[in-house]
Amino acid sequence: MLLALDTSTRYAGVAIANEDRVVASHSWHSTYNHTAELMPAVAQILGHASLNAADLDGIAVALGPGGFSALRVGISAAKGLALVGKSPIVGVSSLDLEAFPYLESGSQVCALIEAGREECATALFGPDGNRVREDSVCGIAELLTKITEPTIFCGEGVTYWQSQITAELGSKALIVQPVSSNRVWALAVIGRQKIVAGEVGDLTTMQPEYLRMPSIGAPKQRDRVPQGGRAARRPIPKPAR
Repeated sequence: MLLALDTSTRYAGVAIANEDRVVASHSWHSTYNHTAELMPAVAQILGHASLNAADLDGIAVALGPGGFSALRVGISAAKGLALVGKSPIVGVSSLDLEAFPYLESGSQVCALIEAGREECATALFGPDGNRVREDSVCGIAELLTKITEPTIFCGEGVTYWQSQITAELGSKALIVQPVSSNRVWALAVIGRQKIVAGEVGDLTTMQPEYLRMPSIGAPKQRDRVPQGGRAARRPIPKPAR
């Protein structure tokens, strides 16, 4: 069994998947109180499945972007469980998780997560399901100037910017309202695919993907924050037909 942990945003989630499907999941609105809520949720879902850490054959964790402290809670918990159970660990971008259900739609897909300061973290995927540019943090107006073809907008951020997207792009924009359980479901599916493919992470180098430094740290950066030892991004596995 694989355990998936997502603490990217206000909506957190845990899930368990076997070789064929997601067998159990639980999502909740956290208001970033992940430290107190995550491990009880893990204990509950493992208990319902009569499992413990030693029974897991893999751990999947959302790497962000998302809340700075929240991401560290999830990644630290995932590393601890992987260490105790001697299980392989994989990390997946939270933007990949938001986009995953729509990558075989044949349309361009734009995943959005709120990044604070009236900005969004965004990833843009072409009709073939592959990224068309590097992920970034920017204002919504700047992002929309780059959208020139019909696009599916998905992710938690669409709720906040829906009216602006629709006003700017009109019929070019298809807004998909976020479903809190979708992201952890996608994490379990992609995590299982990565483990089967041997694309496992390194406990010593796995870190959050912030896309920019915290405001109390180095000056604001628009580009991805380099993560030591992290391999180049691979294409997202497509949803099984």
